[in-house]
Amino acid sequence: MRQALLIVDVQSTFSPSEKLVDGIRVLAAHLPAIASIELHDEQVTPFQRQLGWHPAQDDAALVEADKVFVKHGYGQTAEALAYLKGLEVERVLVCGLQTETCVLAAGFALFDAGLCPTLVTDLTMGSSLDRSGQLGIALWKHHFGQVTTAAEVLAGLKG
Repeated sequence: MRQALLIVDVQSTFSPSEKLVDGIRVLAAHLPAIASIELHDEQVTPFQRQLGWHPAQDDAALVEADKVFVKHGYGQTAEALAYLKGLEVERVLVCGLQTETCVLAAGFALFDAGLCPTLVTDLTMGSSLDRSGQLGIALWKHHFGQVTTAAEVLAGLKG
């Protein structure tokens, strides 16, 4: 199966665990991988005005990827979606931070772009509302159905 990995917002701003970063690195070494990072631009997305906080204005992806796309808000950029579509993959594996917000938003964007989003449940972490990510995983299953684990993906690559 042709697949790619989308790494959502694994950057210092959101304090990912070392275990999460290491796990994503292992998977990214075996697949075409792109990453998104969320940077603050109040003129684009009013985080400070509406929520009283904002991501950093400068940050970097903590996992090496073939390409990194900067976004200003929850969703993925048109450029990132076009890049993934250009890879002609059968599914896009999604992992990263803020399972019930930015990761879920990535799922909607991928789905709306005609791609097949699949959440890697053990390589995601929720927001401060639910660090376990279980709320986001439940929402993902409800909306997209497709979930997997890193071990299942790696086993499929060997088989």
